[in-house]
Amino acid sequence: MDWHQLSDDDIIDIISPLINSCLEGSTTRDHAKHVADFTQRLKVIVTEENLSRQCDAYQEELGYFKEWHLVALFRRTHSLAATWRLSFTKTHDEYVLEASFVYRDGRLQIDHCMIF
Repeated sequence: MDWHQLSDDDIIDIISPLINSCLEGSTTRDHAKHVADFTQRLKVIVTEENLSRQCDAYQEELGYFKEWHLVALFRRTHSLAATWRLSFTKTHDEYVLEASFVYRDGRLQIDHCMIF
């Protein structure tokens, strides 16, 4: 996929459903939904047990995902990276959500995702 040929709005329309599903799956602890758009490499890392531990930690301390707003897109030859400003329900602190997207096996997939 040539990210350089797409407008920001086009890219946002493409990646938003993937990141929304990922976050919703985390919030509801639905592993299948959380990893549905992950590459096989990332699915191996984010097991049901791994996701459960992550959810226990962040939901106890920070609450649930409240809002996320796109900050930047980074077009690359073989991937796209995006960052969002993320807020939670139990804190006023702001966090960064970043993800890397690749076109693999005939569809767009998340190859990396992290919150810090």
